Amino acid sequence: MSVGSNGKNTLLRIVNLKKYFKVSTGVVHAVDDISFEVKEGETFGLVGESGSGKTTTGYVVMGFYEPTSGKIIYKNTDISTHISKRPREIKRELQIVFQDPGTSLNPKHTIRDIISLPLRVHKLVSNEDEIDEEVSRLLNMVELPSDFMYRYPREIGGGERQLVAIARALAPRPKFVLLDEPTSALDVSIQAKIINKLMDLQKKFNLTYLFITHDLSLMRNVAHRVAIMYLGKIYEMGPTEKFFRNPLHPYTQMLLSSIPVVSSEEEKLKPKGIESRGEIPSPMNPPKGCRFHTRCPFAKEKCRQEEPPFIETEQGHLVACWLY
Repeated sequence: MSVGSNGKNTLLRIVNLKKYFKVSTGVVHAVDDISFEVKEGETFGLVGESGSGKTTTGYVVMGFYEPTSGKIIYKNTDISTHISKRPREIKRELQIVFQDPGTSLNPKHTIRDIISLPLRVHKLVSNEDEIDEEVSRLLNMVELPSDFMYRYPREIGGGERQLVAIARALAPRPKFVLLDEPTSALDVSIQAKIINKLMDLQKKFNLTYLFITHDLSLMRNVAHRVAIMYLGKIYEMGPTEKFFRNPLHPYTQMLLSSIPVVSSEEEKLKPKGIESRGEIPSPMNPPKGCRFHTRCPFAKEKCRQEEPPFIETEQGHLVACWLY
């Protein structure tokens, strides 16, 4: 693993990644030449509206899709291939928590069956007694009672199902966990509990998270660094504190200005003069130049013709915008 500027090892590197899908009417540019890295023990937030390509990025990282081009480097090993071709140890170390536990947990299996499956696949247990012991430990780790192992997903609440999904993801003792909007399908009252548990587990086991979400306000409290995705591309990236203190790209400012607030103090922190407008264009026919220019109040002719390069405005804070 390479060492980043903050002294932490770079666990995952995405290099010029592209993922296109051929459909009957053309080609969907779901992910179109993005690069970033995730350091060991950090939470890297990948944020964007629906259709921005953030979930596709995560699925390519996990090996559900093979990239059209580009590289995925994990611990200095190229893992750009489909999951079936990856070494067993790497498949064990990379796990995922899906958005909706109602569909990601098999309703016909008991919670014991669900959590024990990765233990069996990766041969981390040798008999049924060990399975009971390990499933009980994992349930207790996410603050669920041991007797839940005999229940079915339909017999417990949505928040409890997501805690089971988290326990399943942690069963094979991973290093890296993809969190694909892990709270968006849950009631607001449950979301904070799930987030707090994920943060506690990260500290306890030194886990590395790639956190995919449309909720930029959530990233303020959980992410170490944030990247903003729009129509298959990343347009701003930086440490969370700098990102919220000084948002640079008009799209970032638009997202921040649309966050609901409950006090005048929070309202003062929002960017002024940037309002959410227009709809995201089709990824089958992305605009030429900066892809945000069709919605940007500052767009000039150059924005409509040329793709802006990434520049570093301050240490670790990068933006792709002709305003800079």
